[in-house]
Amino acid sequence: MAGERFKLAVQNRTQLGSAESRRLRKQGVIPGVLYGREEPVSISIAERDLRAALTTKGGLNAVLDVVVENGKTHSSVLKEFQRDAVRGHITHVDLQEVRLDQPINATVPLTLHGEPTGVKEGGVLSQVTNELNVEALPMEVPEHLEADVSEMHIGDTLRLSALQVPAGVTLLDDGETVLATVTQPTRVEEPETALAEGEEPAEGAEGEDGEAQGEPAADEAEGTSEGE
Repeated sequence: MAGERFKLAVQNRTQLGSAESRRLRKQGVIPGVLYGREEPVSISIAERDLRAALTTKGGLNAVLDVVVENGKTHSSVLKEFQRDAVRGHITHVDLQEVRLDQPINATVPLTLHGEPTGVKEGGVLSQVTNELNVEALPMEVPEHLEADVSEMHIGDTLRLSALQVPAGVTLLDDGETVLATVTQPTRVEEPETALAEGEEPAEGAEGEDGEAQGEPAADEAEGTSEGE
């Protein structure tokens, strides 16, 4: 389970705009917005503090106790973030204040465990779905969900309806969503190389006597030369 809280100190951001945001990033500070229950507040967060908050056991679903300049604590979760397309660094973050006694929607990763019987028989396991949408109290959002595939045979399909989830967690996706399959390996057939009946060999190909077709034999070429 997520069940982890992380204290995150942030500062009010009074100067807005793209130029100011670039200046903050150069100083190792990430601009963001805290969407509170009343109105949004523009904030800035030290990059190292944000990285520490999002790499706890709770991951991206950890509950953050956001403290705005030593003021009131806002229990929040990560709503959205943007990354630099080249470097991959977070460039902007949105936080959402939540009530710990009310369920929220979250996206959690799906992991497979166990070796399918079908794989031992020569089949191939394919994971079709990597993330699932759930509803749970903020402190009960799972770190991830697991699906046991050890009993799957060749030709089997594992669907969401068969997944066991912790108490208090509700799956929001369609029960027919395919999670994983075990299929026969794809066979690569060799191309046909034999000539069809009556088909002429390509120009320049060798005939049965081993000489290239379309060119005179060596003795024929010499005889022609002597007769000239």
